[in-house]
Amino acid sequence: MIDRLERGNRAVILHPVFSGTGPEALDEFQELARSAGVSVLSVITAPRDRPDAKFFVGQGKVDELAEAVTLQDADLVLCSRPLSPVQERNIEKHCKCRVLDRTTLILDIFAQRARSHEGKLQVELAQLRHLSTRLIRGWTHLERQKGGIGLRGPGETQLETDRRLIGQRIRHLRDRLDKVARQRAQGRRRRQRGEALTVALVGYTNAGKSTLFNTLTDSGVDARDMQFATLDPTVRRLADAQGEVLLADTVGFVAELPHELIAAFRATLQEASEADLLLHVIDASDPFHAERREEVIDVLASIDADRLPVIEVFNKIDLADESSRVVPPGDMTPERVFVSALTGDGLDLLRAAMDRHLVGQRVQRWIHLDGRDARLRAQLFELNAVSEEVITEDGAWDLRVDLPLSAAERLARQGGREGQLAREQLLT
Repeated sequence: MIDRLERGNRAVILHPVFSGTGPEALDEFQELARSAGVSVLSVITAPRDRPDAKFFVGQGKVDELAEAVTLQDADLVLCSRPLSPVQERNIEKHCKCRVLDRTTLILDIFAQRARSHEGKLQVELAQLRHLSTRLIRGWTHLERQKGGIGLRGPGETQLETDRRLIGQRIRHLRDRLDKVARQRAQGRRRRQRGEALTVALVGYTNAGKSTLFNTLTDSGVDARDMQFATLDPTVRRLADAQGEVLLADTVGFVAELPHELIAAFRATLQEASEADLLLHVIDASDPFHAERREEVIDVLASIDADRLPVIEVFNKIDLADESSRVVPPGDMTPERVFVSALTGDGLDLLRAAMDRHLVGQRVQRWIHLDGRDARLRAQLFELNAVSEEVITEDGAWDLRVDLPLSAAERLARQGGREGQLAREQLLT
């Protein structure tokens, strides 16, 4: 059994390659390793038609891997594919060092990045779900399969006790995250009652979402050049927007994002699924940005956010052979804007594109109210929807209103004269 308390950051990467696997998969996994603080010593590729039940790769590749670990004095092996508990344990025994698969590595990165209370709860829940399938590996000294007097009962009892404790902790974390989810939902409802439109930044990890967020909102959130620098969603008011518009920065996506993380971060991803507009940020300098784009679209579909209007923002044009411009939407593609969040190129085009999308979500017009319509007038002022008011000679009011379409529809659903008047004045 390898002592898991021994920590090291010198690794050999095992990269199984299947037909259709492009070079971007290895590049991305090496970037993940770098984000986790790992020093990559070498990479061993293993072409496969299908996974091997024992090692995932063949016996010869495992022998080559063990030799590389010994010669280079590596601390651990990183596998770019998810491994079963048995495969992970078998490679670990053969190489005599710790083995981390893709899922465990991503979980470790998330554990390093989590800062808020909610983020730490989400990461711990994902880690415990993953650990529960691998629990026996931490107690091999008590396995009853080893046989011998004194080793049969205690091993089984200890494992059952540990599984029960982990199960209790998972239920406790779920309860706490449900409470956080309710609090976050209340926050969204308060913003909706405040009649603010929400725009959410989504995209592949390290596409430049946080840098763009800082530029558009004059904020200072962490925007380092590494994967998963942002785990905790941040919401700020969008500067120079027409009306009250909030911008939400969300966690980045990645290919084959572990299901444990998608489930644990569902409350966080809800910010994207309930937005009025999505800005899908794409790294224009990434040679594999087309594949990354499809991965993000798949994750958006999994959280029911693919139904929302989208502007594709091709970022980092200062690093690519691109210029700032707007590509109108086609039959099958959304509108595209090419920008550099770092230099500011194209951001005026992005703001104009956002205004075009959001103007359809707002009611901006002059309306006329008689003296008997004071209640609807008061409701509009309560919503902070009146930008200008003129009192006519007969004591009536001419109001310049600006409010979200959802708020106008809610006013129109009222009974009596106020609802009828709202329908006539605001929606027709």
